[in-house]
Amino acid sequence: MVTRALSVAIIGAGIGGLTAAASLRRAGLDVAVYEQAAKFTRLGAGIQQTPNSVMVLRQLGLEDRLRDAGYQPSVMHYRDSVTGDILWEKAQGAKAEEKFGAPHLLLHRGDLHEALASIVPADVVHLGRKLASFRQDETGVVMRFDDGSEARADVMIGADGVHSIVREALFGPEKPRYTGRVAYRTVFPSALLNGAVIDGSAKWIGPDRHIVVYYVNPREDEIYFVTSTPEPGFSVESWSAAGDMDTLRAAYRDFHPEVRTVLDACPAAHKWAIIERDPMPRWTDRRVALLGDACHPMTPYVAQGAASAIEDAAILSRCLEGAAQADIENALIRYAETRKPRTARIQTLSSLNSVDRLRQEYEAIYGYDTWAAPLAPCRYLPGLRSTDMR
Repeated sequence: MVTRALSVAIIGAGIGGLTAAASLRRAGLDVAVYEQAAKFTRLGAGIQQTPNSVMVLRQLGLEDRLRDAGYQPSVMHYRDSVTGDILWEKAQGAKAEEKFGAPHLLLHRGDLHEALASIVPADVVHLGRKLASFRQDETGVVMRFDDGSEARADVMIGADGVHSIVREALFGPEKPRYTGRVAYRTVFPSALLNGAVIDGSAKWIGPDRHIVVYYVNPREDEIYFVTSTPEPGFSVESWSAAGDMDTLRAAYRDFHPEVRTVLDACPAAHKWAIIERDPMPRWTDRRVALLGDACHPMTPYVAQGAASAIEDAAILSRCLEGAAQADIENALIRYAETRKPRTARIQTLSSLNSVDRLRQEYEAIYGYDTWAAPLAPCRYLPGLRSTDMR
C-alpha cells in the first residue's frame, strides 16, 4: 500500500518559510505556503550567509547562484570607532571556506529571498493569505484566512516572524523586550561615495554603539550599513519607519572619517527597534510548530537570525521525512528539542554583543553542519496541549 505523503502548511514566506518549503519538498512532503503580503518586495537590506547556513543552501542547489550574487572579501575587520585600529581581523574569504567547508557570503537580502523563491514552485506559494485563526483535531489543522478562505494540512509551521500570530495563539500574548536601541539600515549605490575607498566588510565599534558596513555584491556597486544606536524613546517595530539622517549622522559624528563618509553619502535609511525575547521553553503543540523569529528572535549582532531559521528548516525536514500521521507530534517535539539548545546559545551570544565572546565561539557556530548534526532522542513528552485559536 502506498502511504500518502504528509501535507505541511507553512505560515509565512520569508527566508525561513521558503527554506522550510524547499527542504520539506526535498524530503518528499506535500507543502503549501501562505503569505499575507500580496507580492514579494525587495527590501533595502544586506544579509550575511555564514558557512553554517550556506551548507544548508548548498543541498538545496543554491550555492552557485549565491556565490555569483554575493560579495566575498578576504577578511572582515572589527575596528575601533575613533582610531580605526583593528581589534580583530576575521578570515572571511578562501581561508574561512577552507576552514569551514563553505563560504561566508555578503548579499542583498532580496537576492537571497529571490533565490529561495526560485526553487519553490509558484503554485505552492499563496500570496495575500493572512492567517486569521486555526484549529487542530485528530486528523489535521484547519486554517482560516482573512479573505474567508480555508485550508487544511496534516502539519502547520508558524514561520510568521517576530510578531507571530501562530505563537500568540499557542502560548498567549507576549510583548518582546525592547533593548533601547535602534538599527538604521539601508542599501545605496556606492557611486555616491565619489571614489572614497572604504573597507569592503567592517564593524566599527564604539563604547555604546556600532555600525557594520559592507558591499552586497561582487561588483561593489551597492553598499549596506546597519547600526546599533541608543534611542530609548523609540519602540516601533517596523521594517519601514523612516530614519532621520541628520539624527543618524549626529549619533556617529565622533566616529572615524570613513564611517562619516559613508553616512554623509547615504541619501536615506530606515530604522527599526532592536528587540529580543528570552529563549522559549516550548515551540510545539500537537501538529503545530514554530520556526525562525517566531520562536527565537535575536539581536542582529552575530548575523545569525536568518541563518538560524535556515538551520531550523533543515532539521525540521529531517525530523518529518518519512513520518506517518502517528509520528507527527513526536517528530515536531524532536525538531524543537534538537534546535532549542543551539538557538538559545546563539541568542545569548548575540545579546552580549561582545567581540571577545564571538572570537571564542564563532567556530562552533560556523562549523555546524545541519544535515549531519545529531538529532535529539525520539521521545514523547506528554501533556503538551494548548487551547485552540478560535
